[in-house]
Amino acid sequence: MKTLKITTGLCALALAFTSCQNGQSENAKKEVKAYTSYVDSISNLELAEANANWANIENGYNNHKAIASENLIHVDEKEQFNKDIEASTAEFEAYKQKVVADKQEKDLAASKNNFRSTLLGERYVKDDMDFSWIDKDNILAVYQNFVDTVDANKDNYSREQWDEIKLLYEAIDTRKNTVEKEGLSSADNRKIAALKLKFAPMYSVNRIAAKSNENAEAKE
Repeated sequence: MKTLKITTGLCALALAFTSCQNGQSENAKKEVKAYTSYVDSISNLELAEANANWANIENGYNNHKAIASENLIHVDEKEQFNKDIEASTAEFEAYKQKVVADKQEKDLAASKNNFRSTLLGERYVKDDMDFSWIDKDNILAVYQNFVDTVDANKDNYSREQWDEIKLLYEAIDTRKNTVEKEGLSSADNRKIAALKLKFAPMYSVNRIAAKSNENAEAKE
């Protein structure tokens, strides 16, 4: 009789253990599925949308991954679950690289446009390197703002910024050739000539200094 009771008890324990194992396995399956589904949904987002919500996206990713990983601790058949987690992790990291690269590109473009706006004034049209917005009535103001801004910041520009300054300056000069034919006044033309005389040595001296400073820093 005792043997029967012991056997029955052992069977009950075995069934409970099996049931527990099955429950843990089902939980693990559910959480791994939630993790992989989350990564799939993120990877389908437009990069601009992902960048705008990246902090929340990454927090959600970390939480899903942590829960999925924790649920594998007491599961015997971990191999396939781990493969699923690793595949989704690789998918997320690849997508993250795209998001980071997209943000860097947009930040660089925004920084460049801000730099140009400072030099060219409030009338500057974003990304317009034809400078069709410059006419005979505002070209003097554009030169004045450009030279004054460069003069005020000449000690702080990097070599790359001086290269951008030169690019913009030459574009303004090209536009001036057209504006002169459209009725630029002699008085404004003379003032522009004076500004150009001020700019030329300022550019040459300070760009050389910026390049020398960068070379010295590189050697250190």
